[in-house]
Amino acid sequence: MQRTKAPFRADEVGSLLRPAKIKEARAKLEKGEISADDLRKVEDMEIEKIVHRQASVGLKLATDGEFRRSWWHFDFLSKLTGAEMFHPDEGIQFTGIQTRHEAVRVIGKLDFPDDHPMLAHFKFLKKQCDIAHVTPKMTIPSPAVLHFRGGRKSISKEVYPNIEVLFEDLAKTYRKAVKAFYDAGCRYLQFDDTVWAYLCSQDELNKVRARGEDADHLQEIYARIINYAIAERPADMTITTHVCRGNFRSTWISSGGYEPVAETLLAGTNYDGYFLEYDSERAGGFEPLRYLPQGNKVVVVGVITSKSGALEKKDDIKRRLEEASKYAPLDQLAVSPQCGFASTEEGNILTEDEQWAKLKLAVDVANEVWGK
Repeated sequence: MQRTKAPFRADEVGSLLRPAKIKEARAKLEKGEISADDLRKVEDMEIEKIVHRQASVGLKLATDGEFRRSWWHFDFLSKLTGAEMFHPDEGIQFTGIQTRHEAVRVIGKLDFPDDHPMLAHFKFLKKQCDIAHVTPKMTIPSPAVLHFRGGRKSISKEVYPNIEVLFEDLAKTYRKAVKAFYDAGCRYLQFDDTVWAYLCSQDELNKVRARGEDADHLQEIYARIINYAIAERPADMTITTHVCRGNFRSTWISSGGYEPVAETLLAGTNYDGYFLEYDSERAGGFEPLRYLPQGNKVVVVGVITSKSGALEKKDDIKRRLEEASKYAPLDQLAVSPQCGFASTEEGNILTEDEQWAKLKLAVDVANEVWGK
């Protein structure tokens, strides 16, 4: 049967390709040709359009496409009290390409400010979704990302001489964020997270150990932070996570199946749903889904790639869902693209038409598998 609450049988991760008008407006802002308010008006118009476009392809939810962001994570993290954006010597290294030289570091005591800009972003999204009769979905980076991305070197030792205090404040900051979004009307919140995928990669684990981190205990630390952050969410609020192996201009960072983290992630974190990437051999098999507890949790199987425009065949997707159902009940599964289409403002290498075709494909498959 179809689901009446999130995550839905046909769902999406969050980001969408930035329209040309937004890219043009941002370029003008950088040149000083328009104001920040002028840019916001362009973003407003484009977000209104894509909310209705998402509804028109049959999705029961809509995001703002992350149109107001440059990065999927840094825009949120840098606006936390005690955090700031800075320019390191190198960007993030993906396969064959490196990002812009930007990152976030902790320079003060962490907190979630009452005026965090993404609260206003959500309120605007909600208004558009109410008109389009779809559920507004808000995406923010997981708390694990703030620590893992830069490690101890990105956290002030003067402010946090004891890393355990940082973990406590991070958990409290996110608990406050969850409440703030709920009070703003958010009932579908997602923590986007590259960390769990990196913990499946020996290459990434070796990098963590090389910088002096206790890689063997990160799973339990992050699970504890996440569970504290979401523990007080009201019963009518759904919180999911998306596990990503890296998504920048159709490239990636990590490889490895979910087996090393599956039990902690699926059974040990108290999310309502898990968006898991399954669009390539780098993701491994479906066997780790056996750790999904029977009940209300849902795994959204990302077998439709967002990294290329080639459209998958319905029968192939159905076959993969059937394979997944050998390890987790079909009633606890759903389908979506494996990631967003533009985790950064540059976007992946496909067209907007190809993007919408993939979202429509997810809807069509879900209707055929679970009924309309």
